[in-house]
Amino acid sequence: MKIKKLSLRSRIFIAMILLVLIASVLIAAVTIYQYNEEARDYHRERLERKEKAIRKSIDFTIQETTYPVTTENIPLIFKDAIFDIDAVHSLQINLYDLEGELLKSSKRTILRDSSDRCLSAEVLNALSHTAQHRYVVKQEENGQIFQSSYSYITDGKFKNLAILNLPYLENDDFLNRELNEFLMRLGYAYLALILAAIVFAYFISKYITKSLKTISDKMNETRLEKRNKKIQVESTSEEIETLVNSYNSMIDELEASAVKLATSEREQAWREMAKQVAHEIKNPLTPMRLSVQSFQRKFDPNDENIHQKVQEYSNTLIQQIDTMSSIASAFSNFAKMPAQKSEQLDVVYVIKLALDIFNEDYISFEAEQNEIIAKFDRTQLIRVVTNLVKNSIQAMPEDIDNPSIKVKVFSVGDEVKITIEDNGIGISEETKAKIFEPKFTTKSSGMGLGLAMVKNIMETFKGSITFTSQEGEGTIFTLTFPKA
Repeated sequence: MKIKKLSLRSRIFIAMILLVLIASVLIAAVTIYQYNEEARDYHRERLERKEKAIRKSIDFTIQETTYPVTTENIPLIFKDAIFDIDAVHSLQINLYDLEGELLKSSKRTILRDSSDRCLSAEVLNALSHTAQHRYVVKQEENGQIFQSSYSYITDGKFKNLAILNLPYLENDDFLNRELNEFLMRLGYAYLALILAAIVFAYFISKYITKSLKTISDKMNETRLEKRNKKIQVESTSEEIETLVNSYNSMIDELEASAVKLATSEREQAWREMAKQVAHEIKNPLTPMRLSVQSFQRKFDPNDENIHQKVQEYSNTLIQQIDTMSSIASAFSNFAKMPAQKSEQLDVVYVIKLALDIFNEDYISFEAEQNEIIAKFDRTQLIRVVTNLVKNSIQAMPEDIDNPSIKVKVFSVGDEVKITIEDNGIGISEETKAKIFEPKFTTKSSGMGLGLAMVKNIMETFKGSITFTSQEGEGTIFTLTFPKA
């Protein structure tokens, strides 16, 4: 799931939860870092305190000794005193000569390796070249961290006698135990905080997006062809109020534009209709005029064939008058909106009535059920079916071997579907987009208003008409409308 596809409410909710989680992790990280810094400072200061106290004890021992204060006499001076100092301060003490050889240690057993018996050149150089003449080494052995401090022991005249080494073990058990307890308490607090943040984020995101949801729903319902309601939102922020006011202003402008558009379209439709009516009426008037003029020129009361000529003349006029009547009826039927007479009827029975007027034996009818009840206008349904079947008949080429028109009716859920399938000439790709347009036709006769009328009727009853067609193979028209 991509972030861009999430709703604003989900983004606000996730952002608030992430903010709390990130803050919790940062606080925990800072806490651990602070504890580690305090532990390092504690061990460093503790080693310094112990070293200072031990040096005082060593200076006191040197002052009280009866032996000459020299490097060679260090083992004699601290023969027993070094153990007393170790016992008092609970810290091992090692004394080396100025060359790094071990002179005396408070450790009861000394391993005879080089690491215990002599100091490295690195320690000796660092010790002699530092301003404080003190050097601290940190190392890890067997999973334990040690700090070893090295410094000079001097006599009363500040002459260097030996090197004092204090190995100090950093025991963090107590601090780690305290840290773990603190982190556990902090974890419980964070858990409660996250739960509270989830609840708070849910309600605050819902509150923030409530007004936006109202605006979104209204925008989705906005239609040019109907009257749209304005948004009424109380107790909202300045930004949302500005958005609401902009939407309401847009609705006012939309309604004004819709009125202008409807008026313009209506006027344009009437102009187009008038042009079409005038054009279609002129077509039969021309042969009528020619017939009258011809009759005037050739009229001879004494002509023995005068009755035959009058009969031919009359037939021509009657034929053209019938054509004009058909034109007027076609426009009248199209202009007349389908009646909103919604009645309970048996769709199967009504379609059978509509098909009874056709004599073609290649028309077949199939119903999924013996009875399908739906709300529709009986006259309009017959009108729709007969128009489509008539179109299918006219789409049959004269040289076709096995003409076929199949009319089927069935129900799908709460909808009724009627299909009219033929194996006629089909509809070309360039005319598919115009098939439902008024006055569009591919026939040499007719007004091109039949399918436009069918579409108008279906939409009036909240239905639809669709089709699939392949040129040279046939067409299937599908009518769909609700049962209630």
